[in-house]
Amino acid sequence: MPSSTTFSLSSNELLRLANLIKTWGRELGFQQVGITDTQLAAHEAHLNSWLEQGYHGEMGFMQKHGTKRTRPEELEPGTRRVVSVRMDYLPAEVESAKVLGQPQRAYVSRYALGRDYHKLMRKRLAQLAKKIEQEVGDFGYRAFVDSAPVMERALAQKAGLGWFGKNAMLLNPKAGSLFFLGELYTDLPLPVDEPFEHEHCGSCSACRTACPTGAIVDDKVVDSRKCISYLTIELHGAIPLEFRRAMGNRVYGCDDCQLVCPFTRFTRITQEADFAPRHDLDRADLLSLFAWGEEEFLDKTAGSPIRRIGYERWLRNIAVGLGNAPWSEAVEAALWARRAYPSELVREHVTWALDEQRLKRHARITSDAS
Repeated sequence: MPSSTTFSLSSNELLRLANLIKTWGRELGFQQVGITDTQLAAHEAHLNSWLEQGYHGEMGFMQKHGTKRTRPEELEPGTRRVVSVRMDYLPAEVESAKVLGQPQRAYVSRYALGRDYHKLMRKRLAQLAKKIEQEVGDFGYRAFVDSAPVMERALAQKAGLGWFGKNAMLLNPKAGSLFFLGELYTDLPLPVDEPFEHEHCGSCSACRTACPTGAIVDDKVVDSRKCISYLTIELHGAIPLEFRRAMGNRVYGCDDCQLVCPFTRFTRITQEADFAPRHDLDRADLLSLFAWGEEEFLDKTAGSPIRRIGYERWLRNIAVGLGNAPWSEAVEAALWARRAYPSELVREHVTWALDEQRLKRHARITSDAS
């Protein structure tokens, strides 16, 4: 964070600046902008409890930076306020529940259908900072979009953008939860917004009931080691056997707990063209994706959040999907074609999928015979 000039703005001038920041943010494509301080003591205690129970699995980065995650002024010295923003990402005419009910198709989490959101949002935050700079002169700031040890949802809740649902996602009463979050850490002594204190979940537990693997182990507590998003994206090794059938056709991420949430009906369709589906990823067949060679994978996932898992884990995930698909000669043939793939990780999941397909073929033959 660059050093800033000494601020001599009055409280009224700071309030005017805060209102301008919110107006500029909306003009830049953010659906909501809020401002909060850096005090996250309650959230720090919750995070520490979650880490102590090992719910982060292999995500060592969740504890690697110590208190920098929960104390913004330690991550960026001089930080006094955080400008929190949200941006809707659901493209128009994208079916979700229907694809989940078509096991021959691949389900990709709806946030990952288009281009990577990190660069787009960071650029917009930089533009917002530029507008502030033009108004007040040099000031200290740093933009974040899921790219550093930042408590995004906690800061957003404190900035009035929503509350924590029972699935630990940030929920907004007028927008659901299908949105991205970003932050602008700043040394400006801006007035803060009221935290979103009222939780609207009530007795609803639809998200906990819908979770395919039972990963939501308590209200607002997710055991990542059971979560399909973690298993398909963060986990580097073999997917535990007990979760493979529950994965169904989910090959990158999982949206089930969000899709069943009553507030999802208020989701706003994104206006960002970059978030539109690429390469028919919102409805592609598992077989067509499994047929991608490594160069094709790298080409078609360029600029996509999917690329970060790499080709090997991409094949791993789709092999599980094919194992869960209805039996067909085409599925078996595709799996056999990868049976001797150089990666032991891929081979192990292909072998599992072939065993699943054989069971289905046998069941079909037995059923036809009777």
